Amino acid sequence: MRTQLICLLMFVFLSLMPEIKGQYYDGDLHRDGKRMLFDFGWRFYSGDIKDAEKPDFDDADWRILDLPHDWSIEGKIDKNAPAGGNGGYYPTGVGWYRKHFEVSANDLEKIIWIEFDGVYMNSDVWVNGIHLGNRPYGYSSFYYDITKYLKKGNNVIAVRVDNSKQPNSRWYSGSGIYRNVWLIKQNKLHLAHWGVFVTTPEISSDSALVDINTQIDNEYNSSIEAELFIVIEDNEGNIVASAEKKFAAKPGESLTINNKLWIQRPKLWSVDSPDLYTLKQSILKDGKISDGLNTVFGIRKIFYDADKGFFLNDKHIKMNGVCLHHDGGAVGAAVPLGVWKYRLEKLKKMGCNAVRTAHNPPAPEFLDLCDQMGFLVMDEAFDEWRSGKRKYGYHVYFDQWYEKDLISMIHRDRNHPSIVIWSVGNEVPDQKTEEGTEILQMLTNICHREDPTRPVTQACDNIAADGGSTVLSFLNALDIVGYNYVDRWHERRELYYSIDKLDHPEWKMIGTENRSNHGVFRGNYSLGDDPATVNPNYNYDMIDAEQLWKFTKMHDYVIGDFMWTGIDYLGEARWPFRSWNFGVLDLCGFEKDGYYFYQSQWTTKPMIHLFPHWNWEGRGGQIIPVICYTNCNDVELFLNGKSYGKKRLEFPRQGNSGGWNKYANPVVNPTTADLHLQWDIPYEPGVIKAVGMKNGQVVCTQELRTAGKPYAIRLIPDRDTINVSERGVANIKVEVVDKNNNVVPTAGNLIEFSIIGKGKIIGVENGNPLDHSSSKSNKRKTYNGLALVVLQASDEEGAIRLTAKSEGLKEASINIVSVK
Repeated sequence: MRTQLICLLMFVFLSLMPEIKGQYYDGDLHRDGKRMLFDFGWRFYSGDIKDAEKPDFDDADWRILDLPHDWSIEGKIDKNAPAGGNGGYYPTGVGWYRKHFEVSANDLEKIIWIEFDGVYMNSDVWVNGIHLGNRPYGYSSFYYDITKYLKKGNNVIAVRVDNSKQPNSRWYSGSGIYRNVWLIKQNKLHLAHWGVFVTTPEISSDSALVDINTQIDNEYNSSIEAELFIVIEDNEGNIVASAEKKFAAKPGESLTINNKLWIQRPKLWSVDSPDLYTLKQSILKDGKISDGLNTVFGIRKIFYDADKGFFLNDKHIKMNGVCLHHDGGAVGAAVPLGVWKYRLEKLKKMGCNAVRTAHNPPAPEFLDLCDQMGFLVMDEAFDEWRSGKRKYGYHVYFDQWYEKDLISMIHRDRNHPSIVIWSVGNEVPDQKTEEGTEILQMLTNICHREDPTRPVTQACDNIAADGGSTVLSFLNALDIVGYNYVDRWHERRELYYSIDKLDHPEWKMIGTENRSNHGVFRGNYSLGDDPATVNPNYNYDMIDAEQLWKFTKMHDYVIGDFMWTGIDYLGEARWPFRSWNFGVLDLCGFEKDGYYFYQSQWTTKPMIHLFPHWNWEGRGGQIIPVICYTNCNDVELFLNGKSYGKKRLEFPRQGNSGGWNKYANPVVNPTTADLHLQWDIPYEPGVIKAVGMKNGQVVCTQELRTAGKPYAIRLIPDRDTINVSERGVANIKVEVVDKNNNVVPTAGNLIEFSIIGKGKIIGVENGNPLDHSSSKSNKRKTYNGLALVVLQASDEEGAIRLTAKSEGLKEASINIVSVK
């Protein structure tokens, strides 16, 4: 009975307390609750300025804004920008942030932390003029205890961000406090920062053991006796386990309490059914709750085998993976949760089940989404160790900061069920030396010490038998050998991993980064302006990516493949490009042709995709190669009702540790051993139609129509309601259509956007890497008939009306409703 009463009390406390990341709470320090979002009402100054850390500094004329904030994306693209093509030719520099906030007398009895999810880069933080510390790495989450520096009444936090030393990154980093900031207040007996670690070491269909280590800090000047209460809820709010344990803590002591709880008939977390549990803990002292915390976790079993690959909950799974950088296109590095959700939903529909966070720890809420949506994650720490790639890259700070940064990543992220492997580096030059092996072992030991449940890899880009390649000791020190561009390093690339597997049968192997079937710029237009000439680079990428995937699919020992990349990203470009086009989704999140190749291989719902578009005015009679991706066995192609024949695919099936295997569901007399179909068609305007069949039955069709002249604008939102408290966004697709509502694939009309109501435009994009227009403007040309507007709710409920206009086109408007 006592336990039930305590559990009820704990639930009341936790229901009043702001919970986990991914939910947003406004408010200053004096308001109820332990964890508060601290993003609102900051002041910003672009440039360096003397004495801005001092509490009495006059910042009245500074710009007022809300975080997250990336000042680079707000600037102009400049060929002479210090970051160069690495940073997409966007500005960098130095910036200052300041925030005034009130502290009550009662709060001065508490322990107060300020936590930053990410500041790029080289941040210095002051509270009331007292310097708290410096954090060079722009992707680490970190916190400071500010308790003893606070005073009753007005207080000031100042942050200087220095991204002026360039180049320091190989891709667009953004600049500023580009992730969330949190203010955390608690009693002096409290749960330690990132001090909860949940594992599930024993799992069966009948039961699962949940092993919980909870670190508790006593910051009183006396010994304390208290109790820790634990409740576990399933995703429907049902209590499935509970426990209580008394403990004693000496003055200033930090102790770890272990609890082991059994859950009956557990719901296992998987890529198809990402069931989650919530661990609710509270500390009871003198009959009152002193602290509490909710931790979301999943029950799942992972296993890697040198011959059979990866198993999730005893089921063999091939990792259908993509590499992702941290930027969000139009919004730069300050990416709202709704933008990531929109993008991850697209990848999920493609059949993607795995993400590599290239090449740094992501935002915490990104991992929350991966937990909720069922993505396997390779969480990556660094792009550089001691040997540098850019003059001011991480190698400058490595020796001083590697352990702290790596531990921060692991402690922050280790409760996420989505994370199934740690990566400690990407293409580090150190892989070629014995010293590099020593560094790798050092990093791996940290991972194993802080989290013994997951293996460690590093993305190697020089695995070869010739001199100057990755040293053997380095590869032998990896739990899993990660291959970047496996086709580069052996004389016969079609053998891919086979040579190394023969020489090192004990190695576990994964494709950490490989060429994608990405298309050139955006889908439907991959063959370029001249349909008679297939872009040779695209053709090579297409065939090579197909054959690599065929090998990966047919050999169980290859754990999976993370192709480069899932989404186009800013930077790593050469003028006049501001971004690179390796993604299967473009900067808007729109599908390219390559997207449908992976969908044809990674999904089972019948699908067909044809390209290129069918608008080739003045090219009547010219032969155009029409390419088809499909998971159907047979496809027949028609142009204006005339059949150009039926073609057949053969499909690779999952293999074993041996060599090439026969095909599953073999097709009699397949037309091609490639993973696409192709017809050479003399062009004439009209309708191309593909009819897909399985076992002789029509299961799907697709049509391409010759579009007429641009006539109107069409707006298609991904949602019509957005949440104010979550600072929700709507991703609105903009299309230029003809009189029959067909998208005009050659349209490049300039569209002007305006809004009325409780919202704002935070980004516009068209996916064209050669377009240097501002992402913060209210205008954008369409690229191949398309563009994107990202609309965000303000701090009030109400209707938002977006209108799009263009000279000579019929305008369009839509309504989005913001709610609390």
